[in-house]
Amino acid sequence: MTTSSSSPRVVVIGGGILGISTATQLAAAGAAVTLVTESTLNSGASGRSLSWLNSAGERSAEYHALRLAGIDRYRTLVARTGGVDAGGTAFVRFDGGLTWADPDASYRERHLHEKSIGYDSRWLSPEDVASWTPGVDATAINPEGAIFNPGEGWVDLPMLGEHLLAAFRAAGGVVRDGVGRTTVQVEGGRATGALTASGETIPADHVVLATGPWVPRALSELGIEVGEQTPISLLVATKPVDVALTAVLNTPRVAVRPTPHGHLVLDSGWSEEEVVDNGDGTYTVHDSTVEGLLAEASRVLAGSPTLELAHYGVGPKPIPADGDPLIGAIDEIEGLHAIFTHSGATLALIVGELVADEIVTGQKSPLLTAFGAGRFAPVGR
Repeated sequence: MTTSSSSPRVVVIGGGILGISTATQLAAAGAAVTLVTESTLNSGASGRSLSWLNSAGERSAEYHALRLAGIDRYRTLVARTGGVDAGGTAFVRFDGGLTWADPDASYRERHLHEKSIGYDSRWLSPEDVASWTPGVDATAINPEGAIFNPGEGWVDLPMLGEHLLAAFRAAGGVVRDGVGRTTVQVEGGRATGALTASGETIPADHVVLATGPWVPRALSELGIEVGEQTPISLLVATKPVDVALTAVLNTPRVAVRPTPHGHLVLDSGWSEEEVVDNGDGTYTVHDSTVEGLLAEASRVLAGSPTLELAHYGVGPKPIPADGDPLIGAIDEIEGLHAIFTHSGATLALIVGELVADEIVTGQKSPLLTAFGAGRFAPVGR
């Protein structure tokens, strides 16, 4: 890539999928980009995400539109590249999503809402499930039935990250990993670069803050308060297992997703609540919690396969206070942009595209208007 003296210099702080995607889009647009991360790439929330590509359920119209655009960009990626790595292994799949409610609850209204907004939603009896998606034990499904969303899918975020990083480096982007906590430098009300833990300054015309759950802390240090409801997430990966499952399952007690290499990954709300935050940046995960997740997953899979733990990831999961993303320019500090959202997998490609376009063109995207940090401002400010 050849950059000119007018090419913007951009530092992207955060080596998760949102930072990588944004940095890649910026480099492709001709910016001089440095991507910095505290430790290794994809070592934070991106490495422990269920990575379900969807816009299921009810949310604001603006958020739904953004998520649909996010899914669209994955379809473009698959159409252009096959969604496979250099060895031919697929890291993006669109095999649908299946979900059902507790026996004492119902998802009929959810299904009707999805239908009303044109989201592909099929109501299936337990006996019908096998003809739509394999690998599920019909006896585990709520007798009222289940929702199958054929247009949904999943992505392996570390593999997607490697795919994007190859394009980033080819476009002249620079990766600085293992630099410790990096902060935004501000002078005269403008972001002027980034300061690494060692005291090194990386000058820039724009800074993108994409540090996942740590974005609110970084903004608070700059005098900008952002509401959050960030919980602790737990993602369990099994050893490779021979199952027929291809879709993403969201069941009352466990969510299950296949992976490109034959593992399954699992999470749930109840298992997150059992994680102990030790208050020093470490977490305790009880063996009984992991064993419970494995048992719940086995129960919903055809043939009740024996599932064994390979490894797990635990740590904070970024979620803004109102559930909607924070994306785009921070009005109080010229040249500063932030990305803080829990739907990082679904939004990764579209958010990188839109934020990069805003920086390079100076024009705000209508798709991001609803997601500014100003909505968190105290009353009367």
